[in-house]
Amino acid sequence: MVTGCWPARIGAALVALLAGCAVGPDYEQPEVVIPADWRVDTGEAEDLANMRWWNRFQDPVLDELVATALADNTDIRQAAARVEQFLGALRTTRAEFFPQVGYGADVSRNRLSEDSFGFAPGSDPYFTQYEASLGASWQIDLFGRVRRQTEAAQAQVYASEQGRRGVILSVVAGVATTYITLRGLDRQLEISIDTAATYARSLDIFRLRYQYGTVSRLELSQVESQYYQAQAAIPGFEAQIAAQENLLSILIGRNPGDILRGREIEQMPLPEVPEYLTSDLLVRRPDIAQAEQNLIAANAEIGVARSLYYPDIAITGAYGAASTDIDDFLDSSARTWNIGANVLGPIFTAGSIAGTVQSAEAARQQAEEFYRGTILNALREVNDSLVATEKFASVYESLSLRVDALRDYARLADLRFEAGAASYLEVLYANQELFTAELEAVNARISHYTSLVDVYRSMGGGWVDDASVIAPTPQEVMSQER
Repeated sequence: MVTGCWPARIGAALVALLAGCAVGPDYEQPEVVIPADWRVDTGEAEDLANMRWWNRFQDPVLDELVATALADNTDIRQAAARVEQFLGALRTTRAEFFPQVGYGADVSRNRLSEDSFGFAPGSDPYFTQYEASLGASWQIDLFGRVRRQTEAAQAQVYASEQGRRGVILSVVAGVATTYITLRGLDRQLEISIDTAATYARSLDIFRLRYQYGTVSRLELSQVESQYYQAQAAIPGFEAQIAAQENLLSILIGRNPGDILRGREIEQMPLPEVPEYLTSDLLVRRPDIAQAEQNLIAANAEIGVARSLYYPDIAITGAYGAASTDIDDFLDSSARTWNIGANVLGPIFTAGSIAGTVQSAEAARQQAEEFYRGTILNALREVNDSLVATEKFASVYESLSLRVDALRDYARLADLRFEAGAASYLEVLYANQELFTAELEAVNARISHYTSLVDVYRSMGGGWVDDASVIAPTPQEVMSQER
């Protein structure tokens, strides 16, 4: 239900007119409690957050994949086109500030009723009417409806641009993560092939020994089991490699296919990562900036909704000519013009406007809660990635030492077996543990590297601006033919 009475609303309208302000609340940034720091050295963190971190892996193939993805990734191009969409909407909204001018022309053939009042007997009932005019109308934005609409449209443009930056951030991180995972799977496949080849040579030896009766069928079966276990791992890794290649192909805007390789995963140097980060780095995250711009737009929409309580005032005019004789069409006697003003406003809407305001206010509250939630999620992501980077580094270090120890164990167990001091079961156990440990160590390296990528993704940082320069602009996307 609309509160207040019509005279009160007229008075409010006059006050707003005199004040020259837009109805609805002005935007105020919500207060969000954020820790001053987590683990943070501000200067170091900012420098590291701004660099093109993927270059630090020193892999030209990875650099080229990132550059290709920035140029051709379909999600990035879609996000760029979305920016153009909102720029067009902003342009449309801003146009309402200015008079709208148009033209019209009409030619009609008419017949009058011979029985109508004033028709002279014997006159020709048929005539042709020629009309042409220029018209103009101007919606006067006394109560700020267009200003609030423009404010909302401008915020949506900014939000769409931040959305584009967010897509760029995700694509770069996705390319790096997928490539690192691919190189890790390549290494695991290599380990499996080498291990299977080693077991195959052992199996050939044991088959000869079995033929000459120097080993039992039990021992031969143990060697066969060892070989087939390593052999069975190969197709699984080959399938995972193909899936990663297909994913990487899509990320760089290509049909699924083979991917060129660069450095081995063991040869990739780790980019630096700060031990501490300041929380004010989060303001550069595209998702936080986008959430705030959406909040600004939702706040402005409240003003748009409240402006419905106030009258719309418009000035209209037209200038032209009308004649039944084309020869007289340009004479002054055929001239026509009109000018007028109209005021339209609500008296009773049965709660329609109040419902619109209520809906806008609820949408603004949702946008604020989403903004707060986005900040909290950003804090979690940065903390999670920092902890994961630190812990997976320790995991990899421990597993590397375990691999070294198991290599000695397997070598000594084999010597004991050849000397007759142990059964082949001990050798089998040592080799199985070594094979598993080598694969786990590669997994830990993959996790360590990808968690580091997550640190740079979760921080946002100035590198997104550098990547945005490489990616096509919204105007370039719209002008290019695919």
